[in-house]
Amino acid sequence: MKILITGGAGYIGSHTCVELLDEGHELVVLDNLSNSKVAAIDRIRELAPGAIEFVQGDIRDTALVTNILTHGCHSVIHFAG
Repeated sequence: MKILITGGAGYIGSHTCVELLDEGHELVVLDNLSNSKVAAIDRIRELAPGAIEFVQGDIRDTALVTNILTHGCHSVIHFAG
């Protein structure tokens, strides 16, 4: 299952990503990095095997979110503040 994680580079989001990857899910992480760093994505990749795509952007960008959702995401977990 492919899951969109908004705010996935943040503290709670990144820990959730590791757990979901360990369970075999594919992830798309959408984060604008206003309260996090891209290094968190690198660390997720080090800790857990699996497919993770990082998109730097904002959840208020309707076209971007729509594009992500229409390319195979089955669910969303929202951590973006």
